[in-house]
Order: sequence, then C-alpha cells, then structure tokens
Amino acid sequence: PSVKCENEYANVSLISSVYCRDRIDPHIFKFQFKNVEYSSGRNKTFLCYLVDKGNTADGLLRGYLEDEHTGSHAEEAFFTQCLPHYDPALKYTITWYVSSSPCTACAEKIAEVLKARKNIKLSIFAARLFEWEEAEIQAGLRALHAAGCKLRVMKPLDFSYTWDTFVENEDQPLNLWEDCKENYEYYHEKLADILQ
Repeated sequence: PSVKCENEYANVSLISSVYCRDRIDPHIFKFQFKNVEYSSGRNKTFLCYLVDKGNTADGLLRGYLEDEHTGSHAEEAFFTQCLPHYDPALKYTITWYVSSSPCTACAEKIAEVLKARKNIKLSIFAARLFEWEEAEIQAGLRALHAAGCKLRVMKPLDFSYTWDTFVENEDQPLNLWEDCKENYEYYHEKLADILQ
C-alpha cells in the first residue's frame, strides 16, 4: 500500500522499528483497537492520523504508524516521519486515533512539541488508557492536556469512523464487540477523573 506520511514517500517504509502504511488489516485492527480493560498481547501502538495543513496544495494527509516498542514509539515517530518538513508558518490540525493512550515518555515529548509549536492543534482519541492507574501515566496525560492537547476516549462511532477511514475493510461495516459502549464509558470516566 502507498504511504501517506508525506507526499514524497512512495512505498511502505521501516524506520526505527516504526512502520508507516496506508491501511490496517481488519483482523489486526479488531484485536489492537478493542477497548478491553486488560490488553494482554497488545504490545504495540497503532496510531492512525489525519493532518490538515490548512490552505495548502497538500490537502489532508492520512495514514497510520505501527511500532514494535523496540525503537521509537509511534507517537514520537509521527513528528519525525510524518511531519519531517514542519513549517511554522502553517496551521496544523492533527487528529490521532490510537490503540492506547501515550506512555509517560511519549506524553512528555508530545507536550514539549505542543508548547514549542503553537501552530499545532492536536486531538488524541484513544481506544483504551495505557496503565492509567500509574501516577506517572496520569501526570503525563495531565501534562498533555495542559499543553493544549484534546484527549478523548474513542466512542463506538469513533471506532466505526476509524474502520471506514484507515482499515482494509473491503466495504464491510464494522461489527462492534458486545461491550464496546460499556468499556468506552468506563475509560471515559477514568480519563475525566485523571484530567480534573
């Protein structure tokens, strides 16, 4: 599949153990994005992104990153792989749909980027919260929020949108798992408590 990281990329690339691709396999999506409380076996992050640079000829950039947790995490790699030609004169509206919320280190790095680059507006929709009980994870999420990042938990409608936009779905609709709405409500409440 073609890569949407930047227009000059032509093929799937492997850079620092982070894969950048156009569409996710449907079975992988259903496993990695399932918003279960205990994410056993889900040892990588999938980051689907939309980048709007405003009134530029580039239009909307779309794609996804997948990390193996051996090198760069997908969140960190996004800024080096997908925005290698950052332009401070442009206004960037960036939306991420991630399989789990950022770890502490990534949250801190993202917050630093947002503080340094005031022309970037970032919204993160997470399928589930990564180790949300840990104090340092909570502090990282609060730092992201304080830096202007809009943090949300994915609603059932967000899963369907992500399926339609980023998955090789062969025009098949997403059949949501039985406890999707209840799990959303659980994580939504936890995130609200963390950010208050």
